[in-house]
Amino acid sequence: MIGKSAAGPAVSRPGPATMDVLIVDDSAVVRQTLKAIVESDPRFKVTTAGDPYEAVEVLKKLVPAVMLLDVEMPRMDGLTFLRKLMRQHPMPVVMCTSIADRALSALEIGAMEVIAKPDWRDPSKMSSWSANLLESVRNAAKAGQLRQTRKDEPQTTVKPDGRLSADIILPKQPYANRGVTTEKVIAIGVSTGGVQALHQLLAGFPLETPGLVIVQHMPADFTPAFAARLNNDPKIRMEVHVCRHLEQVRPGQILIVPGDIHSVVRRSGPGFRVDLVDGQPVNRHKPSVDVLFRSVAQAAGPHGAAAILTGMGDDGAEGLLEIRQAGGLTIAQDEATSTVFGMPREAIKRGAAKLVLPLDRISSALHPNGGQWAD
Repeated sequence: MIGKSAAGPAVSRPGPATMDVLIVDDSAVVRQTLKAIVESDPRFKVTTAGDPYEAVEVLKKLVPAVMLLDVEMPRMDGLTFLRKLMRQHPMPVVMCTSIADRALSALEIGAMEVIAKPDWRDPSKMSSWSANLLESVRNAAKAGQLRQTRKDEPQTTVKPDGRLSADIILPKQPYANRGVTTEKVIAIGVSTGGVQALHQLLAGFPLETPGLVIVQHMPADFTPAFAARLNNDPKIRMEVHVCRHLEQVRPGQILIVPGDIHSVVRRSGPGFRVDLVDGQPVNRHKPSVDVLFRSVAQAAGPHGAAAILTGMGDDGAEGLLEIRQAGGLTIAQDEATSTVFGMPREAIKRGAAKLVLPLDRISSALHPNGGQWAD
């Protein structure tokens, strides 16, 4: 008979607390598939519902950390349910749809993220899609926790996790003056909550504003529809379109970097152009804000300006610091107006932001006539 160890019985240590995830989808097969993927992370416990009406009954008993919501469902579609949910019981929601217009509507209503549905018949792509799904759920859960954290409680800093830096796309080097230029360039980096934020921000720029280049973390299939929606917004006076390879940065134009490719601003004669560069994700993103910001620091120096807006994680924090060190104007969105304060917070912690402003004051500060650019 084996006796007890002289050191006494082992002390059990509690593991990390589990977080509830509610999956709402009318297909039982899809629900079980999604459940298996999400619960492969032991931090999550999944409850499922076949439609929004069933979800309402679940919500009477459970407050999930994240809801994973389908769009196409009988009795009530996902967008209608999302509108009701955000008015009555807002929470982090990840929407599932491959239709760009509906994806953008979901983001405007208040969804944290949108993921395109996979081709369930192609098992070779499921591993990558499953990893992206889990990352979206984790990000939404973290964002929900941060929004509930009291301001006087300590905040955790994102720790290095083996992610690739901007070095793999664009080696770090200081700004070098390449001759006289009268042109300027403005770069914007944004992620979760960005669809709503950009509509408001861009409406504040007059037509004669220097050219803008924007990285919004978004699946490639959704970028053209997003640019078109911004361009059709009557409050936005500048022209908005998806950036093309080697396109010149021009005053009065807003270039949206396409999904699944990086953007590098380079000096081109007296002005600037944008090179679209393939490569591995940086900070798990492609396009990456850090790549765009670093390129602006190197190509434009004091002729560049940048703002980092709402978003989860730290993509763009290091690049914003490089722009400031090169003499450019740098701004971070404040906590009160950010949907998720992750990206701006990291930039502020690193001393990258010269100004911390509410969303409605950023456009006037970025415009050269606003008085901040040359300070």
